[in-house]
Amino acid sequence: MAATASVTDSVTWTQSPMRWPGLGRRLSLTRPRPQVATALVNRSLSDHGNGLGQGARGSSDSWVSSRDGRAAAAAAAALTSALSAMLPGSPERQQAVRWEAEAVAAAAAAAATTKEQVRVDAGAAGDPERKTGVERLQDPGPARPRAAEEGDARDAPGPAASLPKSTPAPARGLCPHGKPKSKGRSSKRSSETRSRRPVTVDSSKARTSLEALKISIRQLKWKEFPFGRRLPCDIYWHGVSFHDNDIFSGQVNKFPGMTEMVRKVTLSRAVRIMQDLFPEEYNFYPRSWILPDEFQLFVAQVRMVKDGDPSWKPTFIVKPDGGCQGDGIYLIKDPSDIRLAGTLQSRPAVVQEYICKPLLIDKLKFDIRLYVLLKSLDPLEIYIAKDGLSRFCTEPYQEPSPKNLHHIFMHLTNYSLNIHSGNFVHSDSVNTGSKRTFSSILCRLSSKGVDIKKVWSDIISLVIKTVIALTPELKVFYQSDIPAGRPGPTCFQILGFDILLMKNLKPILLEVNANPSMRIEHEQELSPGVFENVPSIVDEEVKVAVIRDTLRLMDPLKNKTESQSQKMEKPLAGKEDTLGNGMATAPDDSTNSEAHLPSICLKQVFPKYAKHFNYLRLVDRMANLFIRFLGIKGTMKLGPTGFRTFIRNCKLSSSSLSMAAVDILYIDITRRWNSMALDQRDSGMCLQAFIEAFFYLAQRKFKMLPLREQVASLIDLCEYHLSLLDEKRLVYGRSGTLGSRPPCSGTPQEVAPPLAQPLEGTSPPRPDSANKLSHSRHLP
Repeated sequence: MAATASVTDSVTWTQSPMRWPGLGRRLSLTRPRPQVATALVNRSLSDHGNGLGQGARGSSDSWVSSRDGRAAAAAAAALTSALSAMLPGSPERQQAVRWEAEAVAAAAAAAATTKEQVRVDAGAAGDPERKTGVERLQDPGPARPRAAEEGDARDAPGPAASLPKSTPAPARGLCPHGKPKSKGRSSKRSSETRSRRPVTVDSSKARTSLEALKISIRQLKWKEFPFGRRLPCDIYWHGVSFHDNDIFSGQVNKFPGMTEMVRKVTLSRAVRIMQDLFPEEYNFYPRSWILPDEFQLFVAQVRMVKDGDPSWKPTFIVKPDGGCQGDGIYLIKDPSDIRLAGTLQSRPAVVQEYICKPLLIDKLKFDIRLYVLLKSLDPLEIYIAKDGLSRFCTEPYQEPSPKNLHHIFMHLTNYSLNIHSGNFVHSDSVNTGSKRTFSSILCRLSSKGVDIKKVWSDIISLVIKTVIALTPELKVFYQSDIPAGRPGPTCFQILGFDILLMKNLKPILLEVNANPSMRIEHEQELSPGVFENVPSIVDEEVKVAVIRDTLRLMDPLKNKTESQSQKMEKPLAGKEDTLGNGMATAPDDSTNSEAHLPSICLKQVFPKYAKHFNYLRLVDRMANLFIRFLGIKGTMKLGPTGFRTFIRNCKLSSSSLSMAAVDILYIDITRRWNSMALDQRDSGMCLQAFIEAFFYLAQRKFKMLPLREQVASLIDLCEYHLSLLDEKRLVYGRSGTLGSRPPCSGTPQEVAPPLAQPLEGTSPPRPDSANKLSHSRHLP
């Protein structure tokens, strides 16, 4: 048999090429087995999980040997024990003595050449590699022969085996048994940072954002898969929608339903609901009418205002529902404009009041493209980029008149339109040309005495309120594509907010883009009909930073490490709080890999400012009720049975509202909303129809309150009864576990202590969350 050293430096025994049956028989007697020597050798090695031993960790007072040297030494020790198990003078013993001499010679040669050998990679042992220095101890001399164990006394001792000392001092950072000493969380994180794999990004569907994405991945030193990958990636970057690829894990940069939610019609409906509840908070969105459904209402309201104020001469802008890049947009002065007839027959559109007094710079109208990261939907997490783009018109602005209504280069700020103007100026710097950075505009306004902090505060408020208006229906889309309990990716998305500053510096929301352009080059005409892509300084500075820092925030490996660290810190939170010295926690060593990068350009605004905006989330709470009663996972519409169950569980039926009246209400509202929907394949009540029905029920239940208080009170009532129902089911579950028979029927009052029923027109006792919400509702 021959002794070999495994990867973990433990000695194992295998059959030798020269095998003698007698040797095998003698070694299998009741005498000490060769494996005893294995234990002796292992005592000289590290107990560390990777088994590289103390010497490989580079301690200044430890003997360093190569893997081959340790193997030879281990073999010599093993052969020494094997010799004592053989009969003196036998051929087997003579052959074993020769093997022992060869092993001892190999061990001595390895010890002599230790200083010239290249060190083992210390990173595998978990500690940084350390140089030996001149302080290294001298090579230890030969060890004493192994003492004969019990049962070997009758055998004459063989030649002494010379082994290096096997009890070196523990390396720095190790305990006497070779295990790493606890140095706190930073030591563990630093080793994880060095050894962690790169984040993988699938960019096969990136499309126009590919170049900016490639630059970002290179700066982060991540790994890109431009043609996809069979194995799952950490992040999937889609250019258009969530459904660009079938994904069951990782993270994808699109939310399901976002493209539908930010269309002109859907956005207008979502904001209008919020305007009905909070008219003062949502006055940043122009008054809008949806065509063709509200054409008659549009005509009637315009006529009524003109009759009351003959001097009012409004201008309206018509935007096709599915239009983009300025396609199909035009201005009108009166609803009788003949072009509206074509719009009504072709496709849905939104008509809005035109902002006639915008802020001008260099006598030009401009708008702002801000990039907003929706990092999470539940819990809601919003980031805003610290810089954006300012896109200018290419003709001096004049207020709309019948003579200049058709001058698109004067009234429309779309980059895709103005680039075709002869006056368009490609930017050579961030503060000149027809496209500039938003920060350069703020600097210019600041030089004129404008309160920039106030401008930013108003913009942040606009963004948060808009996202709050969009999230209820986004939740419905999300649970439809990624039902709870089923595998699926997590989502995030970069949105493009187009904002116009009025002359009084009030921000106005123009639209929200689900797929804002992330191109960092523009076409330049070299000769008639010949174009070339030229890098854009402004685009690259802003867009690369947004994509790169979005990836940094979504880094799955970093987030996993941080979540583990937070779990470790929880038991110590009490001790740290009692210190009261305000000491900050140690910085995460994982940030060392980003030391070469600038600070993150994305600023969190929610939940940072959540306490100022939570009172607006009434529709979000209605959406939670809607999703609860959908019943079937993956559906987006509430059936008649689900609506009846909602009415019954929330105790909304009464003598004045029978279940038959509830069925009629469901049929009328559902039929009207389904007739307005473009996709009429699915039947049932959509979220918008449920909200209308909820408003109707709130007005019947709480007649003496304003609409906002009516809706809030009905939400509180529903949540109150549902909490009782949940408590009842919990009690039933516990009683079923204990073996008692739950009652076949009953009300929550039969299970829980009697609670006073809320009177008609009054609010029920609110749970803690409801109380907080009602309190925050009165915040400025």
